[in-house]
Amino acid sequence: MAIIRVKNLLVRTYIGFNPEELVNKQDVIINLEIEAGIPARAMETDEPDGIFDYKTITKKVIALVQEGRFKLLEVLTQKILDTIMEDELVRRARVEVDKPHALRFAESVSCEMEAER
Repeated sequence: MAIIRVKNLLVRTYIGFNPEELVNKQDVIINLEIEAGIPARAMETDEPDGIFDYKTITKKVIALVQEGRFKLLEVLTQKILDTIMEDELVRRARVEVDKPHALRFAESVSCEMEAER
């Protein structure tokens, strides 16, 4: 079993429900932690057959976020988690999404969600 982390993925999207947020994209920072099994065959041969493809899932997450419009940070986080959990090789996943400068005196606001099989 392996834990794969994608750290500080920076993507721009529409996030929020204030008037300026509905018309201006903002940065979000995404951190993923994905637990997936590794076939013994892959460990023996050093070939990627049958392993979890973190590049493909990252591209799906980027497309989801860039193409979407979200009022709630919680909804965005859940949709990312659902996308990751579609892959049958994933046993557990944790997603954290930060919205920088969402509050005047805070660096960011984040939402974290987790799922497992």
